[in-house]
Amino acid sequence: MDICQHRLIPVVVISDPNDAEPLGQALIDGGLPIAEVTFRTPAAAEAISIMSEIDGLTVGAGTVVTPNQVELAVEAGAQFLVSPGLRADVVREAIMDGRPIVPGAVTPSEIMQAQSLGIDTVKFFPANLYGGAAAIRVLSGPFTTMKFIPTGGVSSSNLADYLSLPCVPAVGGSWMVPLGLINGRDFAAITTLCRTAVSLVASLAN
Repeated sequence: MDICQHRLIPVVVISDPNDAEPLGQALIDGGLPIAEVTFRTPAAAEAISIMSEIDGLTVGAGTVVTPNQVELAVEAGAQFLVSPGLRADVVREAIMDGRPIVPGAVTPSEIMQAQSLGIDTVKFFPANLYGGAAAIRVLSGPFTTMKFIPTGGVSSSNLADYLSLPCVPAVGGSWMVPLGLINGRDFAAITTLCRTAVSLVASLAN
């Protein structure tokens, strides 16, 4: 499974499980059939379970910070896992459960620890506070095989800075799935934002 296929990973916060299905359909209609549903609300596991049943949608769990959350996410049907930081026990639990995991790493020591655990792609979070694209460019020097997925402060205005780097296969962001639109159930607007984001990525490739 290539979670970087679309070069965009929508980072989703769902407070009401009833929003999960229409949100998943909005992502598909917008040409971005992938979601990282964060464990920031009690509704996360149920939302992942609902969205994992939607044909054509790739659903992962984000903000996974404990081995127990790995188990909850896998039981709910998450196809990939994302963590804001690096915990060896979380990574090992994910590997044991057969799920790809992208842990957070922003320093050389954290990146080296990720490599020691067999990780070749890390989340660079929060990207805007840890030096953005310039920092990733420098880190890619000594870590030539490591891939970085920046998240945090990524938007349409700086998307090109990140995706121009060979070591950045994708970015994570919430600008195409803002919490206000989800809570307001304006899924048509989310579809439009996704289409715009997909078009922007396509234009950068030309």
